[in-house]
Amino acid sequence: MDGAVTPPSETTGVARQRFSAFAALYHRDYRLYWTGQLVSVTGTWLQQVALSWLVLELTRSAFLLGLVGTVQFLPVLLFSLYGGILADRVPKKSLIIATQTGMMLVAFLLGLLVASGRVRYWEVLSCAALLGLLNAADMPARQSFIISLVDRRDLMNALSLHAALFNSARIAGPALAGLIIGRWGLAACFFLNAASFTVLLVQLFRIRASGAVLTSLNASLGVEIRSVLAYVRRTPGILFPLLLLAELSLLAINFNVLVPAFIRLTLGKNVGDYGFVLAVQGLGAVAGGLILAVASRCGPRRWWLGVGALTLAGAQVVLGCWPGYYQAVGLLFLAGLGMTTFASTANTLVQLAVADEFRGRVMSLYVIFFIGTTPVGNFLVGTIAHRWGVPAAFVVGGGAALFLGILTALWWRQVERRGPIFARDAS
Repeated sequence: MDGAVTPPSETTGVARQRFSAFAALYHRDYRLYWTGQLVSVTGTWLQQVALSWLVLELTRSAFLLGLVGTVQFLPVLLFSLYGGILADRVPKKSLIIATQTGMMLVAFLLGLLVASGRVRYWEVLSCAALLGLLNAADMPARQSFIISLVDRRDLMNALSLHAALFNSARIAGPALAGLIIGRWGLAACFFLNAASFTVLLVQLFRIRASGAVLTSLNASLGVEIRSVLAYVRRTPGILFPLLLLAELSLLAINFNVLVPAFIRLTLGKNVGDYGFVLAVQGLGAVAGGLILAVASRCGPRRWWLGVGALTLAGAQVVLGCWPGYYQAVGLLFLAGLGMTTFASTANTLVQLAVADEFRGRVMSLYVIFFIGTTPVGNFLVGTIAHRWGVPAAFVVGGGAALFLGILTALWWRQVERRGPIFARDAS
């Protein structure tokens, strides 16, 4: 596997440290990637906060703000599978460099538009759509590239540390954005995000692994899509984690969209209380990543999927039945912890089960179910909240996720006991 063999000078150190909570960081390529991502993801959160604030200043419309979010996520839902095909056709490192360069240019363009003082909403919307298209190619490539940077035994540790990184940046980024906007204005956040991409790009060029594909794919796009769907269908170790991910993403992982309405409308709290709850929720997500990083020395366990799903969805059901500010602080901490535990475990199980020739396309399905379903999930829970109230949305979403998750787990168990009930692999 490209990049999976550690250079001789590092082999001894990695073997000695393989049981460390930070084992993946002893791999040079992963260390370069992780440190570059730490800077870049923080910059992304700076931009996300500034973009939302900019749209509100331009339009003073929650609907138009939501539209920007939709055009950012919709391309991920519609085109990530094609991005996965691309990731299986070209070296993943080269594809990531290209998409990250594109995102850097979009951030710089937004900074110029804001600094000019003549930025218009349609320009912001167009940049958001372009970012969505770039993410549709970037996310499958990044998800399938990580296994090239570490030994397979350290994959779960690598994914857990990456989740902890992302959620740490989610806490630090908005806080920094508030300070930067207050002192230097919105444009500074966009320019700083553009600068943060240069750090990641430098680190990517230093990485030795290329994530090159093992086979040349010459079939049509339709054939390649059908082939990966057939492969997933006959591989229970991939199919069922993806099914569980789709169910929880639609019904439970999108609970973030309910939190501001719950704090403001249900509890009547202010923006300071909302910020504190978000920080606690982020800390829970970081804690989940670090706990999994420590536990990764035992290898991935399927029952961690159940623990993560139960913690994530169960916390929401309890909060909906027993609403209150202090309850929200504790239960949303647990929800954040459960979300990271579930998603990182599902990611690890899928990556360890998938054949390298299908890796980009399978991870594009992971991205679609985890990220691309956001607009649909947000619409579902938003509709429930509008009709019956936010607490009811927590109960219905979390309860339905638990119910479907239990049915899927029983189905998975039946398949393992009785043998596949799908079309068998002809090979």
